[in-house]
Amino acid sequence: MTRAPIWRFAVAALVGLAAVALLQLPGAGKIVERKGIPMDGRVEKTEQEWQAQLTPEQFQVTRRKGTERAFTGAYWDTKQDGIYACICCGQPLFDAKTKFDSGTGWPSYWQPLDKNRVSLVADNGWLMRRTEVTCSRCDAHLGHVFDDGPPPTGQRYCMNSAALKLIDRNE
Repeated sequence: MTRAPIWRFAVAALVGLAAVALLQLPGAGKIVERKGIPMDGRVEKTEQEWQAQLTPEQFQVTRRKGTERAFTGAYWDTKQDGIYACICCGQPLFDAKTKFDSGTGWPSYWQPLDKNRVSLVADNGWLMRRTEVTCSRCDAHLGHVFDDGPPPTGQRYCMNSAALKLIDRNE
C-alpha cells in the first residue's frame, strides 16, 4: 500500500477550514429563496432560441450564470434616468432612481421595481453562500443581492450590465 503525500492532507484540511469559515460569515445563514411572480406571465424558450436572440456575452451571463468583468459593463457608471429591463424578456426590473455607486464596478440598486419581478435563489457555488437574483419571467441570471447596501433597504442588488437594457422612462 502506498501512502498519499502529506501535501494532499494539508490541502484537504485547508479546504475544510475555508468551508467552515465561509459558513460562519455574517449573513451566511440569511440566504432567502423566493420565487417572484412575473407581471405578464412566463417566457420560456429553447437554448437555441436564446442563443439566436442574445449576443454571446448576454447569453453567457443570463443563460449560463456568467459574470462580466468589473468596470466593463455598459451601465456600471451610467447616471441616465430610466427603467432597467431584462435583456431576455423585457420585464422592467429596476428604476434608475434606486441605482447607487457601490464602488464594485457593476450597476447596483437598493431595491427592484417590485419584489415579484425578481426571484431569489440560494447560490452555494465557489465555496460561497450568496443569493442569486433572476428574472421572475424568464429565469435569466441577473446577478446577486447582498446585505451591505444603503438605506432605506440596506440591500445591494449587484447586477450584470449584460443582463439589462436601459429604457427611457417616457417610452
